[in-house]
Amino acid sequence: MTSSKNTPLPVIDYDFLEETLLQLLAIPSPVGLTDGVVRYTAGRLEAIGIPYEMTRRGAIRATLRGQESRPARAIVAHLDTLGAMVRELKPNGRLGIVPIGHWSSRFSEGSRLTIFTDHGQFRGTCLPLKTSGHAFGNEIDSQPTGWEHVEVRVDLPSSNAADLALAGFNVGDWIAFDPEVELLPNGYINSRYLDDKAAVAALLAACKAVVDAGLPLPVDAHPLFTITEEVGSGSSAALHGDIAEMLSLDIAIAAPGQNTSEHAVTICLQDMSGPFDYHLTHKLINLAKACNIDHRRDIFRFYRSDSAAAVEAGNDIRTALIGFGADASHAQERTHRDSLIALAQLTAAYMLSDPVTPRDRRSMGSLEGFTEQLKPAEMGLPSTPLPLPEQFLECTQASEIAQQQGGSDRL
Repeated sequence: MTSSKNTPLPVIDYDFLEETLLQLLAIPSPVGLTDGVVRYTAGRLEAIGIPYEMTRRGAIRATLRGQESRPARAIVAHLDTLGAMVRELKPNGRLGIVPIGHWSSRFSEGSRLTIFTDHGQFRGTCLPLKTSGHAFGNEIDSQPTGWEHVEVRVDLPSSNAADLALAGFNVGDWIAFDPEVELLPNGYINSRYLDDKAAVAALLAACKAVVDAGLPLPVDAHPLFTITEEVGSGSSAALHGDIAEMLSLDIAIAAPGQNTSEHAVTICLQDMSGPFDYHLTHKLINLAKACNIDHRRDIFRFYRSDSAAAVEAGNDIRTALIGFGADASHAQERTHRDSLIALAQLTAAYMLSDPVTPRDRRSMGSLEGFTEQLKPAEMGLPSTPLPLPEQFLECTQASEIAQQQGGSDRL
């Protein structure tokens, strides 16, 4: 396989990718509780030999130097995950909770979890308010679904709110649900939080492949690892003015009505924030074709990525989104190693490719070198000339007069 410049693509070390994914999944990282996963990712970058900087809160901006510093590009994946937080110490000795991020409570029911208090960790289970069929009969099937209709049963002797307070629980304690990981011999991977730890693993694997192969990059590439994507702010804090192109790596939705496959990389043309950059997106499509990387094109109607946050923060950059195909997003997610390898391959091919246009070195410039989507000859609309009204209306009027005169003669 070759890149657009006929440079051989580096081989993706899938063992490294899988090991990284499992280690990431072992680290709880709901939004707001991300220091551990940030430290791990920083250590992974150091082991590969990639320098990095961190923001105050922990977003990471690494740097792979290219032959030119501009126009630089960013490749983004997020370290944060969904989770929950304690909203109430309930009179029955259980915890009322609210979600961190946007996900349905129906996927929390029956799950094991960890509550992180100010002074320690406790285990528990998230359950509907009415759980035992022997006590509630058919009511367990007819009760509503919603976060106000679930609660956490902690594994402590607690029968009231005072017991919980005495044990050290407080409103605002973080909760991380168990990932429940299962890797199958046929390549399928089941787990919570593949969004976006699978993409983080793929990005690190792509970086490692490029570094190990010693291949020159045309321009600086900045792997970014963000910590607040699931609540909307994403990559905006880690960008700087040199960035002209930003590629987000995230989960892609395999579901009825979607074109995404669990065995390919998805190139998204539009999400709920609008279309992605025409030129950058088509560049990725052409790279996938040139490198024989199995890929799909798709549109996501109920989806938002780091790219939207970056643009809404006022960054004038080209954005695109590629992802690993996965079923049941924000639930018990499933993907396949084929998709993760394809995502890592396309990411490496992108880092080794030329920028969309050299004009992007500067944030402002003249028309010279500006991109062109359609040639003037392609803008003409086919049209059929309409007849002039006087040509057919006069004939119609003359015909009506003649018919009237013929009728009067017969009388």
